[in-house]
Amino acid sequence: MFISTNLAVIFDFDDTLVPDSSTLFFKKYNVDARSFWETDLKRLIQKGYDPSLGFIKLLLDKIGPTKPFGNLTNADLNKFGAELDAHYYPGIPEIFGDLRTIVNRYKFSIDFYIISGGLQEIITGSKVVQENFTAVYGCQLEEAGKPPRLKYIKKVISFTEKTRFLFEINKGITPDISTKNPYAVNRDIPRDERQVPFPNMVYVGDGLTDIPCFSTLSQYGGTPFGVFDPHNPAKAKRALIDFLKTNRVVSMHSPNYMDGAELGTFLRAAVSNICNRIAVAFETANRKFSES
Repeated sequence: MFISTNLAVIFDFDDTLVPDSSTLFFKKYNVDARSFWETDLKRLIQKGYDPSLGFIKLLLDKIGPTKPFGNLTNADLNKFGAELDAHYYPGIPEIFGDLRTIVNRYKFSIDFYIISGGLQEIITGSKVVQENFTAVYGCQLEEAGKPPRLKYIKKVISFTEKTRFLFEINKGITPDISTKNPYAVNRDIPRDERQVPFPNMVYVGDGLTDIPCFSTLSQYGGTPFGVFDPHNPAKAKRALIDFLKTNRVVSMHSPNYMDGAELGTFLRAAVSNICNRIAVAFETANRKFSES
């Protein structure tokens, strides 16, 4: 009997680990963030654009020698990402060490992942991300021209696209493999042989784009947590109506990961419970083997 001792804690990024990075980026370049989100993007969505593609289109439209972002490159995005280390929510990065300590007591393993509709190069510019996360899945852009600037879309991650990466983690398909073969996720791997079973997963997210991941983990025995800004009435209402009442998440919390804060305490308890369940499964399997 195969019993996986691998755990995965998966996070959305913007408004989950850090305030919206795109909004912070716009402010750095003096782009009106409110107009971008509430007017320009809404207009494209009303025309039929997928929100993620609308976001990328508006971003690319502002790149060029005489435009707000200038000749923006991936290196520029990465450099900005380093500035996010000053903006993480309380308890980041301390919680990563605490969760590793819990898992190490059992001699199991744990990995952290980010699945985001944001720009991957911004996220990976963060030292916190570089030091703590096994993989980051985000939107990617390609450069072209002389001088080079961001011009083409390589990858966009929208709502249900996020669940693809849950299955890649589940099946042990690394980004190196899926980049070379995007269809690798469709491999038929028996559920009891998968690298990280869904019951060994915890997912933390804040928004409507996370609902497919919430639902997937709920369906397959994982543990989804929602976060929201308690000072924002609209987000508090959405947390109740879209997440809690529909049983898509275990619970909703403000984004505070400190030991003793609600979310921080629940995450530590969830990882500990998963480890206990695996340990009991081993004990039960060994007892049955010795009695046979």
